Amino acid sequence: MDITILLYVLVGFIAQVIDGALGMAYGVSSNTFLLSVGIPPAAASASVHMAEVATTAVSGISHWRLGNIDWNLVKRLLIPGVIGGVAGAYLLTSIDGNIIKPYISAYLLIMGIIILVKAFNQKERKGAGEYTARVSALGLVGGFFDSIGGGGWGPVVTTTLVARGKNPRLTIGSVNFSEFFVTLAESVTFALTLSFSQYWQIILGLLIGGAIAAPLAARMTKIMPVKALMIMVGTLIIILSIRTIYLTLA
Repeated sequence: MDITILLYVLVGFIAQVIDGALGMAYGVSSNTFLLSVGIPPAAASASVHMAEVATTAVSGISHWRLGNIDWNLVKRLLIPGVIGGVAGAYLLTSIDGNIIKPYISAYLLIMGIIILVKAFNQKERKGAGEYTARVSALGLVGGFFDSIGGGGWGPVVTTTLVARGKNPRLTIGSVNFSEFFVTLAESVTFALTLSFSQYWQIILGLLIGGAIAAPLAARMTKIMPVKALMIMVGTLIIILSIRTIYLTLA
């Protein structure tokens, strides 16, 4: 196997461990690496999402088997997420997605702080809770930003729901399960609007690494204490947001 593919395998593995355990950051971390080595934003996002079709399928099945799914939440997120993802993927072919990154990152920074505060001041909620139409709107926005920024479904959706006090384990599992359908729709849109066959090594490497890591990451979510999980989610979001803002404005 080509040494370049092995590098992408490693990136995919690390990114999926983070994403499967915390419900976010596969696209963010993978896309950041691809952009840093000169891959165009649209091609980078397309490559990440093509690889995520397989990794999100494995991750979603793993969460389902471990009982991390709230089907009421999935129903609220799935269709709006697909619609937002398709719209974002289509727009990215003609608009520079980096323009909106500072605004998304500022929002996520606030969400990360809220999660940390709740981690130290709120007891775990055993129930799944009720989900209103605002959750569907959140799915729409999350899908759109996921396409535009090469990643964002987990950070936008998971962060907001956990910040509102939803059970972190069920939220992460449900968001990851829904992500497969959102990613599939985005990938189909990219495939119809872009030509990126020259990036097959990226797609293959990310796919292999992510698929290997997905079952391990899902089990980490199952056994990890809720408070520790919330602290990790909040800290990760804050670090990634500050870094993105700095790089964009520097």
